[in-house]
Amino acid sequence: MHSFSWNLCTSALYLLSVVATGSAANWPNGPFTTSTRWITDASGNIVQYSGINWAGHPETMVPEGLQYQSVETIVSKLKSAGLNSIRLTYAIQMIDQIEANGGKDIPIRTAFINALGQQNGTAIYNAVVKNNPTFGEQTTRLQVFDAVAAECNKQQIYVHLDNHVSKAQFCCTPFDGNSWWQDTYFDAANWTRGLAYMANHGKNWPNLMSMSLRNELRQPLDNKTLFSDAYNWQDWYQFVQQGVQAIHKANPDLLVFLSGLDSDTTLQPVTEQTALTPGTEIFNRSVVTPYPSKLVLELHNYANMLGGPDFSNCTQLQEDLGTDGFSALASNNSDPWPIIVSEFGFPINDTTGDDYFVQCLMKYVADSKAGWIQWTLQGSYYIRQGTQDSDEGWAILNHDWSDWRSSKYVNGPLKNLINATMSINGQSANGTAQPGGGTNSSGSSGSGNSSSGGSGTGPPTMSGVAAGRSAPTDFYGFYGVLLFSVATLLAVHVMG
Repeated sequence: MHSFSWNLCTSALYLLSVVATGSAANWPNGPFTTSTRWITDASGNIVQYSGINWAGHPETMVPEGLQYQSVETIVSKLKSAGLNSIRLTYAIQMIDQIEANGGKDIPIRTAFINALGQQNGTAIYNAVVKNNPTFGEQTTRLQVFDAVAAECNKQQIYVHLDNHVSKAQFCCTPFDGNSWWQDTYFDAANWTRGLAYMANHGKNWPNLMSMSLRNELRQPLDNKTLFSDAYNWQDWYQFVQQGVQAIHKANPDLLVFLSGLDSDTTLQPVTEQTALTPGTEIFNRSVVTPYPSKLVLELHNYANMLGGPDFSNCTQLQEDLGTDGFSALASNNSDPWPIIVSEFGFPINDTTGDDYFVQCLMKYVADSKAGWIQWTLQGSYYIRQGTQDSDEGWAILNHDWSDWRSSKYVNGPLKNLINATMSINGQSANGTAQPGGGTNSSGSSGSGNSSSGGSGTGPPTMSGVAAGRSAPTDFYGFYGVLLFSVATLLAVHVMG
């Protein structure tokens, strides 16, 4: 009798494991796609980015902070806050140097010495290797990027690669030569080559889910002819097509984020489907790429730096955000888009959460259920604008990367935003609630320019939108019954 019960229960448990393995997809469950205004995973579940920027684009072209802490310690710290993604920045100059060196990257020791000088560069290299003993004389810059991605994968953090600049330097001004295609350092051919290179290299990172085309496109004021002749939406559209196609030819699995004009503060003609002036074309996803469900919009907001009515008037700020692109998230929009606020930030201290602008912007982002990536993680830089070991007052980490710059901010406003973003309140049986109280079917396509990542049979389902979040109730309901049944059979037969 006991032999029978053991065999029966073993069979039932094996069946349970098989069903569970087939139903619970492994993280990160990619590739990601889009469905109306949502990013979704391979199972059609909504994925929300709640992330932080991690700079790797300044002069050393090595991810910041490793002279103070290990990669593992840094990733563990951001994971502990509940963040589920990083925007890892890089410079096209790194790929230019690799190509000029016969396809071989340079060691980080050389990179630090080139940027910081022989004495300081050697000291920083020694500190980095002490904190990260798997690194050594032959470790290259890209291998450090690999290590960051690998540790993020281990701790279930998504990676988004951001082309921040062409020439490696702190960003941004309209006079830095990095502003617009064919600016002093912004060679378009090198740019597409660099995008393709990183997209291909990123195939080795299971958690690389998306890439951007370019950070904060802006007026090239160091070149008046370029500014007057080429800084417009028509030229933007042509270069966007080149960039997206370069990435998707190398790695069609990736989402590609599109940034707008005026330092990526507006995408109005894209979201409102108006002419891309001075031409007459209308933005069309299918013209941009053979994978139209792989496009996402990104916007930045630094109204707190610019001043004006948006800084002091919350209603005005929200209205302007809607005009600049957030209208694409509205329930009544015929051409919906996913939108990521890939940069916003402010000085971090214990009073940050009391600031009127901070409260207004964070509430708007939370209520709109947009994804977001705050500026920034790095408490200091190897070098910034000529100053070595430069402090970053807008960082969530302190100068030596050992703790939060303000635990009050991280455990208060930041965690509140994370929780609100991950919640997707108002889910219904027929659709996931949109801002404004409506619902959107994943099959709706509006004007025909919108793209659905699914079959059009219903909305994406909600489950596990943050790394480590629980599965949906119906998952536990089914397996709970199955487990209870197995336990009952075991008890009956053993006791019998």
